Amino acid sequence: MPLTTTITGLGHKGEGIAEIDGRRVFVPFALAGERVAIAIEGERAVLVEVVEASTDRGEPFCAHFGTCGGCQLQHLARPAYEAFKIGLIETPLRHQGLDAVVHRFIDAVGAGRRRATLHARREGAGYMRMRSHEVADIERCPILVPALARAPEIARAVEAGVGEADVAFTATLAGIDVGVRTERRRAAGDKLIPLLGRFGLARLSLNSELVVQAAPPRVAMGRADVELPIGSFLQATEAAERALADYVCAAVGKAKIVADLFCGVGPFTLRLAETARVLAHDSDRAGIAALDKSARHASGLKQVTAKARDLFRDPLTRFELAGFDCVVLDPPRAGAEAQVREIAASKLRNVVMVSCDPRTFARDARLLADSGFALEDLVAVDQFAWSTHVEIAATFRR
Repeated sequence: MPLTTTITGLGHKGEGIAEIDGRRVFVPFALAGERVAIAIEGERAVLVEVVEASTDRGEPFCAHFGTCGGCQLQHLARPAYEAFKIGLIETPLRHQGLDAVVHRFIDAVGAGRRRATLHARREGAGYMRMRSHEVADIERCPILVPALARAPEIARAVEAGVGEADVAFTATLAGIDVGVRTERRRAAGDKLIPLLGRFGLARLSLNSELVVQAAPPRVAMGRADVELPIGSFLQATEAAERALADYVCAAVGKAKIVADLFCGVGPFTLRLAETARVLAHDSDRAGIAALDKSARHASGLKQVTAKARDLFRDPLTRFELAGFDCVVLDPPRAGAEAQVREIAASKLRNVVMVSCDPRTFARDARLLADSGFALEDLVAVDQFAWSTHVEIAATFRR
């Protein structure tokens, strides 16, 4: 028998929160203020019916929404959606005692996601179903760039060749780069080779090893072209990379010597080098090699020194930081605590940080604030549309 209740708020995963017998129950697809009928299953519930809808409710644009777990927020109208994502950034900062406000919300969806990973199983290809280990078979994903329209079809062809696999797609200037990962030890890569011509792919790899390549996958970054190593990081949308790079370059300003830490394949380095000398570090050796090659072949850039370095275990010390006008940080989800502690102990005055995790960003921002840095120009960059993920850019000065 469904239970009727009122949703009191939204959790950080975008689920509605109901108070039932003194405990919280999370209700996917329900919104704050709504009267809903639910079926309780432990700490979560299934939304049976919206009895009284919120004015914040929007109309999902994808037929798979509610079944496919790729998007969580298509039922949110635009103003409420942006407010929710801004809250994801501001709330952890408040928990750290930092009264910071997001100054701008940048829609960085652009033409859609140029990167995605689909799960290929016997039941089909797509993203995992909501709260399930089963795949929701889809024909197309409307949040991907047009070049990836056939991604589900390609994923199904991969499964037919090597069995169950996760298939990563990247749309590049040379065509689609496909990276297949499977737990089958004897998966035969030669069974994937026909897919290169059948789908006009640029490259196919299996468990991080090259299978076949028609042309090196490459992307443009400022004045440079970068050949993407297998498995290296790239922002999900081209619009987000451009928005973040524009922010970083503007925040760095007239600095002449810059350290770009956690630099990846160089989306910031290659643009910063148009006006400044740049030291670039990342633990991804293949990414560093690609950046170094690109910087050497691009015209009009100042000196770029790209070296592999594990900044978690071996951060630039306060003494090494002495010669820089500004440091740019773009760490993975774990944040940059070890490096930030060295920055805090240094005499550095200018830091620009990009982050994909609000909680570790808030932790690192607190460390910088405790050493005299002021957080300025906090920006939300939305590239993972209709999900509970958000990018952050901020400037710190002392």
